[in-house]
Amino acid sequence: MARLFGTNGIRGVFGEGLTLDFVSDMVSSLGTFFGKGPILVGYDGRESSVIMSKVVCASLSAIGLGSSICGLVPTPCLQFATKKLGYGGGIMITASHNPPEYNGLKPTAKDGVEISREDELTVEDIYFKKKWNTSNKPRRIGRETRSIRTYLDGIKSQVNLKKIKSSRFKVALDLGNGAQAVTAPVLCKELGCDIVTINDTIDGMFSGRGSEPTPQNLNKLSQAVVKSKADFGIAFDGDGDRSIFCDNKGKILTGDRSALLISRFLLNKYPKSKVVTTLNSTSAIEEIAERTKSKVLRTRVGSVRGIA
Repeated sequence: MARLFGTNGIRGVFGEGLTLDFVSDMVSSLGTFFGKGPILVGYDGRESSVIMSKVVCASLSAIGLGSSICGLVPTPCLQFATKKLGYGGGIMITASHNPPEYNGLKPTAKDGVEISREDELTVEDIYFKKKWNTSNKPRRIGRETRSIRTYLDGIKSQVNLKKIKSSRFKVALDLGNGAQAVTAPVLCKELGCDIVTINDTIDGMFSGRGSEPTPQNLNKLSQAVVKSKADFGIAFDGDGDRSIFCDNKGKILTGDRSALLISRFLLNKYPKSKVVTTLNSTSAIEEIAERTKSKVLRTRVGSVRGIA
C-alpha cells in the first residue's frame, strides 16, 4: 500500500506535513521516475501554489529535467496539455476540493493520465531510499502559453458546435473562486452561450462557498439559475476537475444523478459499449447498461489507472 499517495496524488497541510523540503525531495523522486522531460507544471489558486511551483521546477532542474510552467489552470487542462503538447509528464499543484490550508502534488504521465498505483509505489521507493537522480547541468525552466487554448480547442473538437451555438443556452456558472474561472466562461462564450457567473474571482481561501461543491452550499447557484432564467447551472471545485449540475428550476443534481443522465444519453447513442465507474457509484448504472447490452466496469475510488 502507498504510504504517501492517496486517491488523487499527495496532499497535506502546507508548511506542516507538506513542507518545501518534502516537496523538493518528492519532485526529485517523481522526476527520476519520469526519466525524460520536459515536465509541464501547473497550479490552482491556493495561496501556497506559486511558491510550490518554483520549488517543483527548481527540483526538476537540479536532477537534469527541463520544465515549463503553464501557470494557473484547471487540472484537466494540465493533463490534456501534457499529452497534446508532447511533454514527458506533468505535475499539477493542487489539493483539489480540500480546504485552503491544504495543497498537494498530482503527477500525470505523458499520455495525460495519472500514474498508476504501481508507479506510485515505485516513486515512493525512490523517495524513501533517496535514490533520485543528480545532475551537474541544471536544465531550463520555461513558460508554456498554449495550455488553455489547447484544452478549450480539445473540448470543442468533441462536441457538436453548430448544434450548441444554435441552442443559444443561458448558463449560470458557480466558479467557486477556483481554477475554472480562467477557462469555463471562455469556453461557454465560444460555444455561443449567454453566461451568468458567481464566485468568479480567483481566491485561494475559497471565500465564496468553500472549495468543494455540494448540494448544501450551492444555494446561490440555484438562485442565480432561477433569477436569470438560465437553462442550467454548473458548479466547480477548487481545481476544476469536479462539477455539479443544476437544472432550470434550480434543483441541484447529485453526482450520481448527473452520471446516470450522461450514461443513458451515451449508451442510447452507442449501445453495446463499456462504462467505467467507481465502486461507490449507484447500482442503477447497471440497469441502464443492461437495456443497451452494455457492460459496467468498476474501478477503485480516485482517478488513477486500474480496473477493480
